[in-house]
Amino acid sequence: MSAATIPVTGYRPQTILPAMNSVELASLFKALSEPVRVRVMALLLSRDELCVCDLVEALALPQSVVSRHLAYLRNHDLVTASRRGVWMYYQISSSARNSLAPLLAMLSPAGELSTELSDSLSRLEQDNCCI
Repeated sequence: MSAATIPVTGYRPQTILPAMNSVELASLFKALSEPVRVRVMALLLSRDELCVCDLVEALALPQSVVSRHLAYLRNHDLVTASRRGVWMYYQISSSARNSLAPLLAMLSPAGELSTELSDSLSRLEQDNCCI
């Protein structure tokens, strides 16, 4: 993508991201540097919350891989989890939703989607495996 195609007018760094020092920003971008974690965040943005089994189905990855990425996102306070019986349910953390709203809006599955994300969303539309 060339610099000419990136819409930057009207944005100042403080309006896109909260006041963070360079170490915090680097940690945030590192947490979102893995494509699987970006897809997880986009899927979670498409719903209020998702069961880990839904994410495994949607991402078409082994449960251990999905759980490792979810743990990474939890450790960086981007997602929260709650247990219901044997299932873990994940959602975007309220702190991430509030302070990172403009950044999360870029991940929101709207408009033209990548084939990968589109496929994940269509698999998510299938029957819920936990109910």
